[in-house]
Order: sequence, then C-alpha cells, then structure tokens
Amino acid sequence: MLKNPIPQVTNQLQYRAIGIINGKFTPHDVDQLNRGFLTDDKGEKIETVVLGKALSLLKKYIDLNKNYYWIVYPKNKNTQNLHLQVAGIWDPYQLNDFPNDSSKTNFSELLDELDLKDNYFSIRGELVFVNTKNKEVVIKICSSSKLKNKKNKNFKLVIKGELSLELLNDFVSLDVRRDGNSLQLLKYEVIEKKISKK
Repeated sequence: MLKNPIPQVTNQLQYRAIGIINGKFTPHDVDQLNRGFLTDDKGEKIETVVLGKALSLLKKYIDLNKNYYWIVYPKNKNTQNLHLQVAGIWDPYQLNDFPNDSSKTNFSELLDELDLKDNYFSIRGELVFVNTKNKEVVIKICSSSKLKNKKNKNFKLVIKGELSLELLNDFVSLDVRRDGNSLQLLKYEVIEKKISKK
C-alpha cells in the first residue's frame, strides 16, 4: 500500500496547510541540523526548519547530498518570502511500508498515482482578505491542536491568485502550487459559507 504524503481530509472543516517539495536540504550549521534551506531542482532556496519528528529521520536516514521529497508546512508574511517547516520525508521505499522490489519506479510517477505533483500544497481555511489590485488572498489557518501553547496558534498564509470578495469568511479548500518563494492558487472549492458568522 502506497502511503499518501498528504493524507485525505478526515473532517469537512479540517484546517490545514501542507505540501510536498522535492529538493536538497542544507543545514546552516552541521552541528545544528534543524535550521537551513531547501534547494529545489531549479536552484531556488527556501528558508527551512526541521520539526522534531522529522529531525530524527533526517539524522538516521538522510544523505544531505541527495534530493528527497519533503512533507512541509508553509508559512509566509507576503508572497515573496516562503518559509517551510519539515514535518516528514516521503520516501516510499526507505521510510514507508512499500515493497522494495519496485524501487525502479519513478517517484514522480508514484505521486501521479496519488494525484499529487512536486510543489503541490493543500490549503484549507477561512478566506479573511482579498486584495483585488495585487491579486492576492489571505487564508486563516486555525490549529487543530487542543494545546493552546503559542507554537500552535492560528496563522495566515498569503497566496497569489484571485477569489471573489463575496467569498470573504467562507471556509475554502485550495489547490496551490509553489513557484519560487510564492504560493500560487490553482483551483478552489467553497466548503462552507460564512464560517466566522457562526
């Protein structure tokens, strides 16, 4: 069974911001592996932090000279400065329960089977701002964590694209593609109207 790096939504109103990027991780400091940048196949660099669970995988299995598919959470303040948090590494053979005899299979073909692509992001949250002039939208993502610690507070993502002002405060599901250091809207679906007013 091929494990999907971006799991199916378990709840209609599930907030999330998760994506997959193929690239090479380079730490700022070899003694401190949790901070660095991810370089994609075009040579674009994105500031990256490796979260706890992924850090142990990184130390055990990852060759820093190779490219991997990284499961990441995106953060940004505007459309020009994407920042990533690595939540996991998608390697169907080494890190998943996938038979190794199929290692001849191309990873991007496996992603296609799962209806995914490199640089794809699934963003689900409340549309809180539309800038029609700059063609940007802001989606508010609420943490699902019951712990109300500061790390898990709500955050906003700025995405390049156009959505109608009529959709403000609706809960939307977006398919987004990373382009350089920005996130571009591919398509959207309204999941529930005017979620804030409830």
